[in-house]
Amino acid sequence: MNTNRVLNKAMRAEFLSATEGLFLLSEAPLAELMWTANEIRKILHPDGKVTWIIDRNVNITNVCMSGCKFCNFHCTPKSKNAYITIIEQYIKKIDETIQLGGEQLLLQGGMHPDLGLSFYTDLFSQLKKLYPKLKLHALGPPEIAFLAKKEQFSYKKVLEILMEAGLDSLPGAGAEILSDRVRHFLSPGKCSAKEWLDVMRIAHKLNLVTSATMMFGHVETIAERMEHLVKLREVQLEKPENAPGFLSFIPWPFQHKNTVLFSKYNVSNRVNAEEYLRMIAVSRLMLPNIPNLQPSWLTVGKQTAQLCLHAGANDFGSIMIEENVVSGAGASNNFNAAGIQNAIREAGFTPQQRNQRFEYIYT
Repeated sequence: MNTNRVLNKAMRAEFLSATEGLFLLSEAPLAELMWTANEIRKILHPDGKVTWIIDRNVNITNVCMSGCKFCNFHCTPKSKNAYITIIEQYIKKIDETIQLGGEQLLLQGGMHPDLGLSFYTDLFSQLKKLYPKLKLHALGPPEIAFLAKKEQFSYKKVLEILMEAGLDSLPGAGAEILSDRVRHFLSPGKCSAKEWLDVMRIAHKLNLVTSATMMFGHVETIAERMEHLVKLREVQLEKPENAPGFLSFIPWPFQHKNTVLFSKYNVSNRVNAEEYLRMIAVSRLMLPNIPNLQPSWLTVGKQTAQLCLHAGANDFGSIMIEENVVSGAGASNNFNAAGIQNAIREAGFTPQQRNQRFEYIYT
């Protein structure tokens, strides 16, 4: 396989095969990969701006039955550490977020066996009544699939009910690697790859803004990473013409500290800075129909994330006022609003605040 031929194919915005993506990730010189991905970035985002957002990740509950081997955050309903966030806590957290200039909550939790659809609709409705301008970027395909099974509803009905209650957008949480071989080992209680993708297909038909993710660097093969990207691209291709679909893709390396995956199976994060840059660049080449690409500064740090802005990435994500799950496995980086903007400037770009629809916010 010829590197220049494959890179030129990507430059023409033609879909690369999983085999071609694997070849580039493994064999292409890093400089050529980064240059090509950066050129594609400039075509998609010619204004030289790097976007960022202020929001807060609030965990609805830490009770989850998915059994993920990479998560230190979850517990069983009978655990002494189990909790469900109450409205007074939401109010305090939302008020702090608004004071910092944010207007969005990333609401995530677990698959709590005792919480049905009415719990979430009551919560969303109450938050929207208290804060009409608040945007709820909430749950994810695993929770939607879980609620659909619990209530014996279709994905469409669950999403429509949640949207009526105030759901504004659906995160790409719980994708991990879209391979059932990997998922059955990592997350035995979580939805299948097809179920994850099918939830997103329905969300796109309902005109919901969504994002896509990938957690890699554990037990997956490189070929499975490429198949993951192809599956996302195919779902994006199916969306209605005017639907937003996947507006962004965020890949991050597995964090292993204190996880079952590390302590019991001796699986640790094997992704160094060069491999992460390669993965970012190849993602930009493989996903020409997903407009925005975000590096995970939380897991790879400021300098590597800045380099990613020269390897196809155009978004720096959130200042993450609060984050508990990935941090609980060893991620320790942090930014405030001034810090994230300075990091973008240091990398040679103009910072631009945005909302979840990637619309610019001017303050």
